[in-house]
Amino acid sequence: MGVIDSINETNRKAAEVGEKFLNKSYDYYKLKIFQQITISVSMVFKIFAIGGIIFIGLTFLSIAAAFKISDITHSNTIGFLIIGVVYLLISLIVFLLRKHINNFIIKSLSKPFFSQDENI
Repeated sequence: MGVIDSINETNRKAAEVGEKFLNKSYDYYKLKIFQQITISVSMVFKIFAIGGIIFIGLTFLSIAAAFKISDITHSNTIGFLIIGVVYLLISLIVFLLRKHINNFIIKSLSKPFFSQDENI
């Protein structure tokens, strides 16, 4: 019976090691998911905060530029129309370059998400 007891003891130890490994892996992935969610939420917040401030700044700059062009052309309509056309051209350029922009964003975001950083 010594052989059977030895096999039982080995099986018990293997089960304990396997269970410990699964628990540690579960804890690791829980922490990794928390890290990724935190990074994502932080990134979204920064984008909205910085984007909002930039939007307000561009709005005031656009109005100022439109009034300046209006003074030069002596027509408010032409000044605001020129600014509108400039924004339409910028939008068209961004639309035509959307695949390059998507690739750049995916490459830059994939680095922190798929890094092999073990220091969580």
